Amino acid sequence: MSIVKQSLVGASGQGGDYTINDSLRFRSSASAYLTRTFSTPTDNKKWTFSFWFKRGTLGTVQTILSPALSGNEDQIYFTGASDTFRFYIEGGAQGDAQTVAVFRDPSAWYHMIVVCDTANATATDRAIIYVNGVRQTVTGTNFSLNAVPDINGARLHNLGRYQSGAYYTDGYLTEINFIDGQALAPTDFGEYDANGTWKAKKYTGTYGTNGFYLNGVGVTDQSGNGNNWTNNNLNLSTSTATTYDQMKDTPSLVDEDAGNFCTWNPLRKGANVTVSEGNLKGITSATVAQSVAGTIGMSSGKWYWEVTNQGGSLSYTGIVDSTHDMGTYIGSSSTGSGYAYNTSGQKVGPTSGTVASYGASYTTNDVIGIALDMDAGTLTFYKNNASQGTAFSGITGTWFAAVSGNGVAGKGGIVNFGQRPFAYTPPTGFLKLNTFNLPDSTIEDGSDYFNAVLYTGDNTSNRNIPTGFPGGWTWIKNRNLANSHTLSDVVRGDGKTLFTNATNAEVDYGANGIDLVSDGFDVTHSASNNLFNVSGRTYVAWNWKANGSGSSNTDGSITSTVSVSTTSGFSIVTWTGTGVAATVGHGLGVAPDFIIFKNRTIASTWIVYSSAFASPGTQYLQFNSTLALQTDGTGQFFNSTAATSTVFSVKTNPDVNQNASNYVAYCFSEVEGYSKIGSYTGNGSADGPFIYTGFRPALVIFKLVTVADSWRMYDNKRLGYNANNNVLYPNLSNAEGSVTTHVDLLSNGFKLKSDNNNYNGGTHIYMAFAENPFKNANAR
Repeated sequence: MSIVKQSLVGASGQGGDYTINDSLRFRSSASAYLTRTFSTPTDNKKWTFSFWFKRGTLGTVQTILSPALSGNEDQIYFTGASDTFRFYIEGGAQGDAQTVAVFRDPSAWYHMIVVCDTANATATDRAIIYVNGVRQTVTGTNFSLNAVPDINGARLHNLGRYQSGAYYTDGYLTEINFIDGQALAPTDFGEYDANGTWKAKKYTGTYGTNGFYLNGVGVTDQSGNGNNWTNNNLNLSTSTATTYDQMKDTPSLVDEDAGNFCTWNPLRKGANVTVSEGNLKGITSATVAQSVAGTIGMSSGKWYWEVTNQGGSLSYTGIVDSTHDMGTYIGSSSTGSGYAYNTSGQKVGPTSGTVASYGASYTTNDVIGIALDMDAGTLTFYKNNASQGTAFSGITGTWFAAVSGNGVAGKGGIVNFGQRPFAYTPPTGFLKLNTFNLPDSTIEDGSDYFNAVLYTGDNTSNRNIPTGFPGGWTWIKNRNLANSHTLSDVVRGDGKTLFTNATNAEVDYGANGIDLVSDGFDVTHSASNNLFNVSGRTYVAWNWKANGSGSSNTDGSITSTVSVSTTSGFSIVTWTGTGVAATVGHGLGVAPDFIIFKNRTIASTWIVYSSAFASPGTQYLQFNSTLALQTDGTGQFFNSTAATSTVFSVKTNPDVNQNASNYVAYCFSEVEGYSKIGSYTGNGSADGPFIYTGFRPALVIFKLVTVADSWRMYDNKRLGYNANNNVLYPNLSNAEGSVTTHVDLLSNGFKLKSDNNNYNGGTHIYMAFAENPFKNANAR
């Protein structure tokens, strides 16, 4: 069945009207948790537990809810190294449900629901886990019929720890609803907004005897039942302390003072940095230079945050770019840039550890204010509210808050981006760093312009596959068999097909090919064509919106036909070659960052141009092969000229400009919050680099360019959850790859999880397209 967009629910169909204003931070380092003794329940076999959670420390066992018993306690918890979510009773002997999906996104919020209904006649419905409104695939043992869990029994319960005093939660909890006596649906607690993003919804039903509601403000039950909790080690009184645990970090876009806040990013840190306390404390754990960066990139606007220094001397605070090596201190990387103010009073950076005199020295517990003005390109530091003056100017690009230590364990800092009260008043006009304050994306729902859809073949003719927008460019791959990748577009016309894994000229299947229609595309099965709709075969189609069949473009020396969406930075360009150096108009209005070329008339290689190459215009890749990045010394492809805001250049190679041959080019330019094209350098570790895109990816395509290797692509639909994103290869006809753990798709980028050099060794180029911009995205 084709899946276009999750349905919108709720009375208005819009969602997002209800906001959550506060959360509680649970610090495992403080052994922080809550307790309450439940009474005789309404129904111990049937209950629903709903909560929103933002992860702090990853890779450790963290119990959310468990009763106080000795041995084989029931648990609802995040597992250890696997980062799955699990609910079991009697140590799993009477029931065990563990998600296949993993939850390794520390940058955004998850909505988790556990439904217990052991009297249900359907065994698989006795324990259900939902995440962000989606029922999860689980492994384990079906819960025994009429089993009586200890959770919701008349006994002491822990919120935030296991009874034995271990497995404390580290992260943020809010909108905690426990419903005694009812097995409820996700729509009782959440709904999709107009952009298809899962948002909180106020629960309005009854709670039952043991039911309670904690709204993120203190420990008082707001359900009306009076089922209050006892605080153990949460600091809910000293608002100016670094240990204050009443936070404005929430899953809602509330106002400039509340929303999803930046924290240190445990996915982007040196190997010897320990991040804790809801990811607000970053400290070196060995005698090496190391850094940790923040979760939100800043490319415009004015931003203020504070870092309370830890460890006395040899600490640094400042900013780094996306390629800075986190295995060094800020400003010392040779692969990226950083700017810092260190405890000796020096300013450092942007590369190779360059230092200069700057301001006063500082030490443990001094508060360093950081004011980054990306509109003016300046960076200013404050020591205990005293400005040290402008440290750096001329700053452009995208930057991340950072802290580091230089060669001694125990160095770093505790950060505050505004999720708790600042120690000092920010400079006028400077904002707290949360998603509410990020600029709006011109595209709030990526599926309006790019959408991956799935369908299973049925042998019919003219079968409609809706994509959510008029047909533009459709790329189809059979998932379960080795068949070619097929490309159809609205400019070349219905029935005409190209194959990314082959050099073939264009094939015209006529009525048996793909038709691009007003709501997507139509597929047909015939004896002469088994590519698009064979019964029982599974397919994925990646679709980009264009703008009709195209119009004449005379910007170049060759007149082209262009179908362009300037909003999403995509155009389809066709032209007839001349055999002499020429320019071709692309219609984007800005310089393209990625172009895929194909000669339609003869067998030829697919040629790739990218602004991510070290030398655009004189380097190229082949889309249908494993060839490493090549240098075009004679300029035969792009005439040694980078693309401009109006044209790209072609020379005499038959792959791009043979006389009388027909060509097509697919052109892409970056659009903030929707698409990202760039490069990354692998580290050869299972803890690979984190690539910040500023959105939740719906599709990522990447290739190792330093040596020969295949192209790879991952999307959010084929399995749709992390640890199980299967791979396909644009240059190969191979069926879908088996389950892998190579790539996590996250709310603000993607993370490499393999030490395989094909993913995480050498230099790679990539392009990614959004499901939702980070401003609006929840975690997977």
